[in-house]
Amino acid sequence: MADLLGSILSSMEKPPSFGDQETRRKAREQATQLKKLQEQEKQQKVEFRKRMEKEVSDFIQDSGQVKKKFQPMNKIERSILHDVVEVAGLTSFSFGEDDDCRYVMIFKKEFAPSDEELESYRHGEEWDPQKAEEKRKLKELAQQQEEAAAQQGPVVVSPASDYKDKYSHLIGKGAAKDAAHMLQANKTYGCVPVANKRDTRSIEEAMNEIRAKKRLRQSGEELPTTS
Repeated sequence: MADLLGSILSSMEKPPSFGDQETRRKAREQATQLKKLQEQEKQQKVEFRKRMEKEVSDFIQDSGQVKKKFQPMNKIERSILHDVVEVAGLTSFSFGEDDDCRYVMIFKKEFAPSDEELESYRHGEEWDPQKAEEKRKLKELAQQQEEAAAQQGPVVVSPASDYKDKYSHLIGKGAAKDAAHMLQANKTYGCVPVANKRDTRSIEEAMNEIRAKKRLRQSGEELPTTS
């Protein structure tokens, strides 16, 4: 009987030591503190949501406001505000590069922002409808000018005066007429080879021939044929 009782007593758990009791006490304190913090955070979210619901409601009732910009918020607060706005039937967007600086803007449905307006906010710029309209008109005008130029084709520049008439006192009227006749022939029969355009005569020979032709025309004689 004594042996049986001894075996039972030895199998029972020993009472916790002082160190084990202190560890459990600290764990209970940490759990209590964590629970308290969670409850505080939950209460703060509830209060924040009520405040956002009030601001959104005032915004809807104010007919003079079409958009509203909020102060920078953290990710959780922005999420709550977006949810409130969606329930209210409005439109909301977040802007800002850094997470700490991101803010929310809300818009009434009938005044939803255009792509150009959203692009301005993304670049940190204020939206100016008048400047945007002027920029749009300038862009349309430039596009119309490009289209008109493409339809007209390449621009052909025509000289104000004919070079043959302008320099006839230098090369002689007869030579000018010959040049005009040659130019007309070239236009009629197409392009002339480069070799045919070259004058193999020297300047002195060409000037002598021009003077001779001029003297012959003045005297009424026939021009000799050249080989």
